Amino acid sequence: MVSSSSHSKVRRPSRTVRSGRRARSGRADLGQRLVAAAAALITERGPRGFSLREVARRASVSEAAPYWHFTGKEALLAAVAEQGFIRLAAAMAEVRQRVKDPRRQLRQLGEAYVRFALAHPSHLRVMFGPEIRDKSAHPSLKAAAEKAFDLLVSTIADGQRAGHLKRGDAGELAVSTWALVHGLASLLIDGQLRRRARSARDAKMLTGRATQLLQTGLAKR
Repeated sequence: MVSSSSHSKVRRPSRTVRSGRRARSGRADLGQRLVAAAAALITERGPRGFSLREVARRASVSEAAPYWHFTGKEALLAAVAEQGFIRLAAAMAEVRQRVKDPRRQLRQLGEAYVRFALAHPSHLRVMFGPEIRDKSAHPSLKAAAEKAFDLLVSTIADGQRAGHLKRGDAGELAVSTWALVHGLASLLIDGQLRRRARSARDAKMLTGRATQLLQTGLAKR
């Protein structure tokens, strides 16, 4: 029998390692707080209506804190947009996982997009607004945006393979699909359809009719 004294002792992380982990966790938490503060200010004033100094005040941190994470305001807005695309892609992926019928997937993706827009209008405005001049300058944002778009392309391609959607370049059809649904979402969050959508239920019904027209237009004849 091996004596207990011969067992190797479990080595705990050193104080330096633990301190490093806490510092990284603290920086990540601070970054999330700054993004949340920026999103709240965008809701109140629009993407151009605030400064990094105001973001710092809203997040209850020093005025220098935003610069520990972001090179400037555009970088912070890019982080807000990236968060938006990640959430949108998650909502779209959930639909694809839950709805197996290709004939229903496209319509429900459109409905999920509008739900996202109504729940996160500040994110949607920055995701597609002019404040971020070039998404390729922010690689993680570009990757998140492409992932969301690729989910739509895959849905259309699946419908084509199943014989439910008309032939054609799936990417081009996805652009047309995105344009219609995004246009409706933008009109809703900007209050341009108040007379037709006075409640969340009205918005859902309007979205259902629009996405049904979309699906009819893309149906194989």
